[in-house]
Amino acid sequence: MNVKAAISFPLKLVAALIILLITILFAVGFGAADTTLKDVTDAMFGHSGGDYYTVLREIRFPRVIAAFFVGGALAVAGAIMQGMTRNPLADPGLLGLTAGAKVALAVTLAFLPSSSYFVIIVACFIGAGLGMLIVFGIGSSTRDGLSPLKLVLAGAAVTLFLQAVADGIGLLFNISKNVSMWTAGGLIGTTWQALIITPVIAVGLLVSMLFSRQLTVLSLNEEIAVGLGQQTKRIRLVLMILVVLLSGSAVALVGNLAFLGLMIPHIVRFISGTDYRTIIPMSILTGGTFMVLADFISRMINAPFETPVVAVIALVGLPFFLLLVRKGGSPFA
Repeated sequence: MNVKAAISFPLKLVAALIILLITILFAVGFGAADTTLKDVTDAMFGHSGGDYYTVLREIRFPRVIAAFFVGGALAVAGAIMQGMTRNPLADPGLLGLTAGAKVALAVTLAFLPSSSYFVIIVACFIGAGLGMLIVFGIGSSTRDGLSPLKLVLAGAAVTLFLQAVADGIGLLFNISKNVSMWTAGGLIGTTWQALIITPVIAVGLLVSMLFSRQLTVLSLNEEIAVGLGQQTKRIRLVLMILVVLLSGSAVALVGNLAFLGLMIPHIVRFISGTDYRTIIPMSILTGGTFMVLADFISRMINAPFETPVVAVIALVGLPFFLLLVRKGGSPFA
């Protein structure tokens, strides 16, 4: 008997939610400051006066919330890209989106140094969209069209080029430190003000679930999707906008994070199957849990000093990527 098939999707979803809540509890309750359960509950319900009330309310709470939304956004963006392109190696961090957002961020900080947080967010969206257009344009410019291998190669080349451009702008305008602070791939200094982007991510995740059925058909075969009456061009456009929205939001919050959007969809497919009506909600919970856990580890591994969360994710993501390549796109086969 197939145990994985015997467990219903609602039970898997409940289990994922419980794991997420436990992870959040650990991330909020433990850290360099020796907080207790009473400190956490007092801070949650607004009972000020505790020794660590400010630490919990102003540092840990917004940080954990940001980690959940970033993890969910990148996981869903990766799942959409993999389904839309039928490319198991697709990932926002590997296909030029996060690098494009970094260039837009550098340009904004160089020419509009007093920009508001909202302007920077919009710039990241635009940069992510341009990065994706460049990669897809180069990948499909040859006579035989787009292929998964060409998409990955084009993404790697464009990502390196855009990162070099962003670094060059930083050096030229003497803003390298500011750009690095934004794009180091971490949640240090996350405030409640920074969470202004989370409603945008929430809307993107909701719309992604609404388009999950169309994505499932599109991921199987283009001809099948057309035969079932789907307007594939319109659906692809909506899905691309969602990927840009989610990836740009994540970069605006934490900077460049590769591999998360690559790993989580594959893990979720192994757990819940190939239907995107189950993949998308499970990716939100699993991606959010993974990011909260990675940020917690980055805080605790060398406390009170911080290890970059991008390094923690890369320690897991790089071997996963190599295994994925070695297995031909199915790491759990």
